[in-house]
Amino acid sequence: MSQTMKAVEITQAGGPEVLQICERPVPEARVGEVVIKVEWAGVNRPDALQRAGMYAPPPTASDLPGLEASGEIVAVGEGVSGWAVGDKLCALLPGGGYAEFVATPAAHCLPVPEGMGMREAACLPETFFTVWSNVFQRGALKAGERFLVHGGSSGIGTTAIQLAHVMGARVFATAGSDEKCAKCVELGAERAINYRDEDFVEVLKAEGGANLILDMVGGSYLPRNLKALAEEGRLVQIAFLQGPKVEVNFAPLMMKRQTITGSTLRPQSDQAKAEIAEELRAHVWPLLEAGRVAPVMDSEFPLAEAAAAHAHMEGGAHIGKIVLKVG
Repeated sequence: MSQTMKAVEITQAGGPEVLQICERPVPEARVGEVVIKVEWAGVNRPDALQRAGMYAPPPTASDLPGLEASGEIVAVGEGVSGWAVGDKLCALLPGGGYAEFVATPAAHCLPVPEGMGMREAACLPETFFTVWSNVFQRGALKAGERFLVHGGSSGIGTTAIQLAHVMGARVFATAGSDEKCAKCVELGAERAINYRDEDFVEVLKAEGGANLILDMVGGSYLPRNLKALAEEGRLVQIAFLQGPKVEVNFAPLMMKRQTITGSTLRPQSDQAKAEIAEELRAHVWPLLEAGRVAPVMDSEFPLAEAAAAHAHMEGGAHIGKIVLKVG
């Protein structure tokens, strides 16, 4: 195996153009890790935030962007069981996915669902780990509850709609065009709200309020989300496209006994991520293999065109997942 590999690095904080192809040493498998020869890498919002200088990688992680990939194991570190060289898999990564090889904890790897291609499998980890941990673990969504997801046509949104629908919740989603709204309904949303034309607060209030809201917008959405929540409703915040600071009147929250919580995935411990992986394998992988849930694919770009992939994502026209072809 070569000692060096092609990768895409962030040359400085800035726009998509700061992503440049480079040569890097091939990573080695530390204790508990595997090295993957990457075939496909997912492109996600946190990658763009890192590129812009707003989301630093954890101290022990690669400085290269890329939080999910699919590929083949080429090296296994000490203490790894259940995986062997030659196994095909998809994996949640601490970073480094925009490269020909990447190292990651073996406990964060999952098998490629039966019947699924490697391209689709690369899109599973980041979104499914995020949705499962926030909607079902932290948000405790149950069958029959009213669930609102903002950004319904995003990778996170399309995943959340499908999983919530399959689990028996009543799903509502917001999106920014009629085409995106139609896709949300096709995936299982009972109602998709074009936020350019309608007020999601009024729509949810008419239904009795949302029991759970998953939000990645923040900013002006925060007080509106609280208005849209039912009594005992929960708001789970996972990102801030509009910014993290806002003034909120907590009196209605107290009157309606609402809960605000939130999380980010990347800074969580290896053990926490391993536990999410185990739950996904038990509860979600059978749904993927049965075809009841599937990643929604938008587009693919060669590794060398990562900058174009970021520009496309930030343009906001995509529906579902964007991937880089690496291997």
